[in-house]
Parts: sequence; C-alpha cells; structure tokens
Amino acid sequence: MRNIIVKVHPSKANLKKKDQLAWKIAEIASDKAKLNEHAVQMVINRIIDNASVAIASLNRKPVISARAMALAHVKKKGANIFGLSPKIKVDCEWAAWANGTAVRELDYHDTFLAADYSHPGDNIPAILAVAQQKNCSGMDLIRGILTGYEVQVNLVKGICLHEHKIDHIAHLGPSVAAGIGSLLKLNTEVIYQSIQQALHITISTRQSRKGEISSWKAFAPAHAGKLAIEAVDRCMRGEGSPSPIYEGEDSVIAYVLSGPGKKYVVPLPKINEPKKTILETYTKEHSAEYQSQALIDLARSLNKKISNLSDIKKILIETSHHTHFVIGTGANDPQKMDPNASRETLDHSIMYIFAVALEDGDWHHIKSYTPQRAKRKSTIKLWQKITTKEDKKWTKKYHDKNPKKKCFGGRVVITMKNGSKIFQEINVADAHPAGARPFKRDDYIKKFNDLTVGLITKKESERFLNAVQNLKNLKPGELNKLNIQAILESKLKKHPRKGIF
Repeated sequence: MRNIIVKVHPSKANLKKKDQLAWKIAEIASDKAKLNEHAVQMVINRIIDNASVAIASLNRKPVISARAMALAHVKKKGANIFGLSPKIKVDCEWAAWANGTAVRELDYHDTFLAADYSHPGDNIPAILAVAQQKNCSGMDLIRGILTGYEVQVNLVKGICLHEHKIDHIAHLGPSVAAGIGSLLKLNTEVIYQSIQQALHITISTRQSRKGEISSWKAFAPAHAGKLAIEAVDRCMRGEGSPSPIYEGEDSVIAYVLSGPGKKYVVPLPKINEPKKTILETYTKEHSAEYQSQALIDLARSLNKKISNLSDIKKILIETSHHTHFVIGTGANDPQKMDPNASRETLDHSIMYIFAVALEDGDWHHIKSYTPQRAKRKSTIKLWQKITTKEDKKWTKKYHDKNPKKKCFGGRVVITMKNGSKIFQEINVADAHPAGARPFKRDDYIKKFNDLTVGLITKKESERFLNAVQNLKNLKPGELNKLNIQAILESKLKKHPRKGIF
C-alpha cells in the first residue's frame, strides 16, 4: 500500500494529472492486478448477502416505488430487476436504481467504518447492472466489485465527510465509477474523468440521516450508483469533468470539506497490487445501524442475566464519538426517543434498539420495528431510561489503524433501583471477523435462506446459490443467473400512484 497526500492546489500551480487522487484511483482501476482468492470468495459472500436483503424488502414501499420507476424504462438487452423474471430487462441505470434501493432498504448488508461511514455492498447493484447489460463474464464482475470496494474503503479511511455534514454517498459515486471502469476494462483517462464527474454530482448533505429520517436513506446509494453509471457513459463518449475535483482551487476539499489548509492521507494499493480491502469489511447479523450490532449482542446476553427489567433505574452506554453523536443521545434528535418515529429513525436510535433487544433477548428485521412494538408501554419506559456518553477510550478503539483492533462496541452500566450495578462491555459484534462467531459462507447462506423463505421457491434458491458460488466460471451473457425471481411475481405489490414515467 501507499499513502497519497491530498490537498488543495491553486489553479496557477497547474497540478499534473498523475499527481491527482482521481488519476491515482483510475490507475489502480485500470491495472492488471492479480486476484486474491480470499477476496474473490468474499465477493461471492457479499452478492449472496445483497440478494438476501433485497428479496426480503421487495414489498416495502420505497422498493415498490423504485421498481415502478425502473419498469418504465424497458430495454431489450438491458439488466434485470430483483424479484422479476430474468426475461424482463430495463436500462442498466434504472436496474441499479431499483436493485440498489432494495439492497439498502432494510439497512442489513455490509459496512465499513473508519474516518467516515460506508456500506460498500452498495457498489454491487450498479456494477452488476452494467455487467448484465454489457454481457460481461463472472470474472469481469469480480474485478469490478473488488475495485469498487477498494476505492470506497480507502476513501473512507482517508477522508471524513460527516464532520462537514456531507452524506457518505460522496465516496460511493467515485467507487462505482472506478468499479465500472475495471469491469469494462476502460483506459485510465476515461476512468479518471468518470470518477471526477461521479464525485461532482453525488455530493449531498447528511440531513438524509438526521432528524426525521425518511425513505431517502434507502434511495440515496441507489441514486449515487445511477448517477455514476451515467457519468461513465458520458466519459466513454469523450466528455470531460470538473478537474481537479479533489485538489482544485474551488474543489470539493476547498469548499465542501476542510478547506485549503487541510491535508488528507488516502491509502491506495500500488499499481498491480491485489485488491483485498473487501476482507476488512463486515456484514450485519441484525437489521440495524452497524454501530448497534455489538450492543444488540450485548443486550441479548444481558436479557438472560436480569430477571426483572422493571427493577432497572437507568442505563448508561459508554461508547465512541460516532455512536454517541450519530445514533445516541448526543445526536440531540428528539425523534430518536419518539414511539411514533419512522422505521428509518428507530434504526438510528441505539436507545430504542438496546431497549427492544434487552426486553426480547433477540432482534428481528420486521417484528422489532413494528409500530405496535415501538409503542409497547414497558419498552417506552425502558427506552427513556437509556442515555449514551462518549468515552475517549472507545473513540480511540473505533479509529485504530489496525482493522483487527478496531472496536465498534461499548460498555454498559445498568443501575438497579436497589443501588446495585451491572457492568458489561463488548468490543465488536459476534458476526464481525474478530467477533465470537465470525460470519462464514454457511452463515451468509443461512441469512439468505432465513430472509427469502416463502418469497422464493426452494428450487430457485438452490439455482441461485449454485450459480453465485460458480461465479468465476460464468461466461459472458450468463450474469442474469444472479437475478432471483420471487414466488408468484404477480403478487409483488405495485405502487398505487402514478409519477411522470
């Protein structure tokens, strides 16, 4: 690996392309790096993971809406939409829109946390859609996905967006563009221009994850993927981009992020070095914000130790800066304590999540979020007793440079009404690579089977799992095998309202 110094340069400096971050990203996207077999197998795991959460969300409102929009853009030699017959094809950017929304809706796929946040699995729907439309092979798709992960993870390590209230999809646009560049074997110049365009048009604010969180949280990554596809298309036709997008005098760093005085350090592999940062990412066992994963596991274990939860006087969760200020009481969002809040908001309230997991000794992607569950009197009572606090020790662990030492958990102090206290802490979620039960291929398959039961036939399940595990051998034109058709496709809900399309 190498560390790239990124800072603002005045226009008169005429910064050379080879010294720009977008060019250095484009170089690794267009190189001939050998594949790391462990990374290849993880690509397969994440395609399974994405498919499981996408199928589970097919009849949820944002997914219904996105699917309806996509179906208005039928293309004979296009890409597939999750849940529908592989014979139905739409323009790839609209397949990316529909499938990206389905993948993101339940907040239940993979994650990487460092200087910023990310769900690197958001790269897959857009890259897969282009791969289907352009008749790419399984190996082409693997290379594209590995590049997407490599770029997004390393941008997340080096550049913090959230401190400037910029949504994390600003790192996704460039990573999808780079991934498509690898997929299609585009030259460095075209990928360079695509990355810059994709970044320029995917900057938005974090209000999408603040206050009363709406369905846009599910749409946002799909929108970034769709815009990235369109950016690559334009650049393949010879169009240019705002340049240099990171280092320019009026660039993203200069006026959106920390300004001319800031130096960012972005790690990147050397040219032709195998891309394997996908191995540093981790999926979710529970459908909730990643920073709640370990605390759900801790709550489940505490459920077995406390016989009467009504004896609890208060609960303090000592955790990292990110957890406290994003999903904890440090966010100062009254909606996070509101029983009438949306599912998307409850998903970003560790107080609600911990209360339910502590009461139920479990977590479910549907049952734990129902309005009836949120309004249960005992839950509300317990919920109101929970506060969070930043502990510098946990913040330091959160930002540890060594991925094997990073921690996303916390320490819980439960004070009982009789004055006694219960202390328990957890570093990482059980499913994390360094956790008590790291996810393996069998766990991804179990998650897939659990989430798709009753939604697809056993025959379709077996067909898909066989196809995806044979990804390396899929020939050009065979990537439609990665699509999944739901049982009684005609029963998939249709949006009751008409739009423009």
